[in-house]
Amino acid sequence: MLRKPLLLPLYTLVTCCFALLPHTLGGEPGPVYSRLTAHEWGTFTSIADSTGRAAQWSPLTGSTDLPAFVEHFQNAGFKLGLRGTVRMETPVLYLYDSREETVSVKVAFSKGVITEWYPHASRVEPAANIFDGTLYQPHADGSIAWDSLIVSPSLRAEFPRENLDNHYYAARMTSSTPLRVKTPAGEQQEKFLFYRGVSTFPVPLSAKLTTAGKLLVENRSEDEIPNTILLERRGEQVGYRIGGALPKDVVLGVPELTATIDDLGRDVEGMLVFQGLYQDEAHAMLETWRGSWFEEGSRLLYIVPTAFVDGVLPLSINPAPSQTVRVFVGRLEIVTRATEKAVERALVTHDSATPKMYGRFLEPILATMIQEESNPARVQQYYQALNSYFSSEVAHNRRRD
Repeated sequence: MLRKPLLLPLYTLVTCCFALLPHTLGGEPGPVYSRLTAHEWGTFTSIADSTGRAAQWSPLTGSTDLPAFVEHFQNAGFKLGLRGTVRMETPVLYLYDSREETVSVKVAFSKGVITEWYPHASRVEPAANIFDGTLYQPHADGSIAWDSLIVSPSLRAEFPRENLDNHYYAARMTSSTPLRVKTPAGEQQEKFLFYRGVSTFPVPLSAKLTTAGKLLVENRSEDEIPNTILLERRGEQVGYRIGGALPKDVVLGVPELTATIDDLGRDVEGMLVFQGLYQDEAHAMLETWRGSWFEEGSRLLYIVPTAFVDGVLPLSINPAPSQTVRVFVGRLEIVTRATEKAVERALVTHDSATPKMYGRFLEPILATMIQEESNPARVQQYYQALNSYFSSEVAHNRRRD
């Protein structure tokens, strides 16, 4: 019998209630499923430009945070010049079944390209080389397919594992049914299907700072945004404001930095359960992205409407599951004055640690600062910092190749 999550209005209470379910307790048998069930989570990450919309940037710069067994389009270093508006981060597709079954899965990606995946896929398209600018020219949508995926509840697998600290492995901490894929090099086993990509589609909302320092959030999709959270972290200080559902637009005040990461994590996890994920799936998603979602800076997290997800990332599974749940979190990074001051101060004092905290967002942050600055000397300083950033990324990618 399929499990159905309780739809309680209090997110924290939901999380606590689900923590008591037997499937999350160590040593307890997993649930029994009468038919194939599919649950998926993922993240669409962008950074807002001065108009509040998703900016064009190089979202795949920075360190690769994936184990070596994960497969890449071309090679791990090709991504430096790949620009887009959205970094699709780690969609994880869980399958549940009470019997061994062969399943085919295909995901298309509007205006995008699939960049990483595991296990081995039957096809990843387009097969042609992708280079800077390609995503902004007419081209076929990206896609990935697994033609003969064996869902095997009796499998007692030894899943691949390298660096024990890699957050990739957090996604395995669920009761999902193990999967097997036969490849020319042998059989691969995993607890889920994993893939990533980059696209140029416009995200479903915009977020622009007002002259009063508040955030104007506008829903640009045809569907209600189920929930929003504005959060900010400065060092060890954390604050967040839950905006709730967004039918049209809302103005959010700057959150006071009086909360804790644990409080924030519980509320986010509860939101994910409320949207339909099982509690162990929601916890796995939170643990996968805790270090990224709650890092230094300001950002808006929001639940992406299911219809929007299905439109930009259509999923087909054969045989069709009796239940399919897809929960995607949108992340829109906000370049606030506090962020600009932190980067500016770091450049003046030759502090190399602070810019590193902003990682792949440093390029669009500096680009925003250049656009806003009228002092020629400072503009030159920001350009020098930007060139230095690109040079370090090129050197890093060459070493990685």
